[in-house]
Amino acid sequence: MAKDERSPVDQKTRRSGSFGAVASTYERFRPGPPAAAIAWMLPDSARTVVDLGAGTGAMTKDLLGKADRVIAIEPDDRMRRILASNLPEVFAHRGTGESMPLESSSVDVVLASSSWHWMDADRALQETARVLVPGGTLGVVWAGPDPEGPFVSQAQAMLSQISSDQGNPSTRSDSDPDLGREVMDTENRVETILRIPDDSLFAQPEHKSLTWDVALTADELIGLLGTFSWIITMPDDRRAHVISEARRVLRDGLGIAGDVTVDVQYRADAWRTHLRFT
Repeated sequence: MAKDERSPVDQKTRRSGSFGAVASTYERFRPGPPAAAIAWMLPDSARTVVDLGAGTGAMTKDLLGKADRVIAIEPDDRMRRILASNLPEVFAHRGTGESMPLESSSVDVVLASSSWHWMDADRALQETARVLVPGGTLGVVWAGPDPEGPFVSQAQAMLSQISSDQGNPSTRSDSDPDLGREVMDTENRVETILRIPDDSLFAQPEHKSLTWDVALTADELIGLLGTFSWIITMPDDRRAHVISEARRVLRDGLGIAGDVTVDVQYRADAWRTHLRFT
């Protein structure tokens, strides 16, 4: 497979806009962050909360009842349509982290779940500072299967071994894809850190890490795999091959098929900061 020659900016734009194509699958298989992470980021005094890059509402639904007003901001119409249908009590708007359709100093909390890395961080910080009240909270969390967890590590090793076994030593080159690295997108792994410049209007953030196990079937694992941007944006034939091999490893290598489940370690990295009083 030829390498993707797009610039990093082009690749980021393409990936960030890919989720709407699988919006219903995303809504079914991509869970939000754990309740403990939300509780840690969300002050008890919050009255108006924004879910930034809300997708289909995986975190939004868990904010209901925790604030007087919940606002979801999502740029993709297809994702936002599902959110609005499932959560009619939420104020759902088209917008981005760099441009929110909100008045200045109008919200108490802005939260972003597995979406901050798609934004221009400097511009998103400036825009978040604009919409927050003085002392308001910014919370950012990334949650999903832990790439260092035992199941993911084992599955990745087995997929890499398949690539090695299938390759012809006399013709194989360094550019040939390694299935294990490809499935985990190890070359483009997201940095799960909220970075605050020293001269920012925001204080330096606090960090909390959580891990937990989720029991998943093969169908749930394959469904989850199909919601990741690097899988969505693969050429159709390559994506079909990768998913087929992943299912084969689950069935033949790990004995996971039908109703059989495996415990997958998940990890959440949560960050919180506040807008300084000026």
